Amino acid sequence: MTVANDILEGNPRFGIPRQTVSPGDLVRAVEGTLAEFLSGQTTALDDVDPALGRFARTTRDLVLAGGKRLRPTFAYWGWRGVVGPHEPVEPVLPALSALELMHTFALVHDDVMDDSATRRGGPTAHRIFAAQHSNAGRLGDPDHFGTTSAILVGDLCLVWADQLLARSALSTTTHFAVRSCYDRMRIEAVAGQYLDVLGETEPSAWSVERALLVARHKTASYTVQRPLQFGLALAGTVDIDVAAVDEAYNTYGIAVGEAFQLCDDLLGVFGDPVVTGKPAGDDLRTGKPTALLMLARQLATPAQRAELDPDPAGAVNPADGSGGSISSADLARRTEVIVETGAVAQVEALIRRRVAEGIEALAGAPIHDDARAALTELAVTSTDRPA
Repeated sequence: MTVANDILEGNPRFGIPRQTVSPGDLVRAVEGTLAEFLSGQTTALDDVDPALGRFARTTRDLVLAGGKRLRPTFAYWGWRGVVGPHEPVEPVLPALSALELMHTFALVHDDVMDDSATRRGGPTAHRIFAAQHSNAGRLGDPDHFGTTSAILVGDLCLVWADQLLARSALSTTTHFAVRSCYDRMRIEAVAGQYLDVLGETEPSAWSVERALLVARHKTASYTVQRPLQFGLALAGTVDIDVAAVDEAYNTYGIAVGEAFQLCDDLLGVFGDPVVTGKPAGDDLRTGKPTALLMLARQLATPAQRAELDPDPAGAVNPADGSGGSISSADLARRTEVIVETGAVAQVEALIRRRVAEGIEALAGAPIHDDARAALTELAVTSTDRPA
């Protein structure tokens, strides 16, 4: 982990003293750890066959293509909150970085399920592989090849996450505790994703409460709640009230994680694609029953609800009632209707309440003050963002 160690050991090229880890320092350390790990993995596959090397390099590029690195950040502060500012971070860097590989797995598979065209300002994995197929003049359907390859990318990232996690310098007891939290996180992410997919097939049976349940499992669990508890597990045996910290992290994680997803719901409709790196309006096109859309339906007049509801075949009803795919004008009208119902204001109020609840949970928790301050700031910045 040469790059990560350079950053965290006070290498004069960076001018960063050891253990004074700002958010930027942590992100660079995680990305350095990932880059070094992925370099070795890519070389190993390239030695088997050049095509596998190209496959691995595409996967590597997807992992390193940016992102907020929130999951390692929450895990870091969950760990730092109990071990304090003087514990060396190098032993746990592989574990923190493994969360980004898990995240890439989730993103790539999610994009396949949603048939999304862009992610982080570039083409999604299945679109990249479809383009490679076409450019090479291969036989068969490029889209099928792209989907198949993207599924394998996600699978590979999940295996790589396991391998990188195993490189952490932990005792056997600590490693088992960390692994238990990690496995629970993965199961909950898959469960939440299934409910998300199911919701699109029966939106009329959905509710605000069920949309929030999906948010809790699909997003809150593996973005905030479990990474914090993952960090706590990484600390091993510590001289604190672990149960009290775990309870505080759990309450904070669910509240801030749900607020994070509610913010995503708003960005999915109102965000600037140039900033978010994803097209706006996809949730409205598919009728995905997000908390925002469910609140809008709940608050809507009968006429407004008719403009928001999908038709029996699953396609969204245009405003003129003609059926078929939704047009840009119809999409704009649906966006207006959501605002008119007051749903946006209610979602913004839900976000504020959950952020306040999360911050309050930390107030009496037996964690170090620098971690409390960092998590308080993260609760605000991760839920009030342009992307």
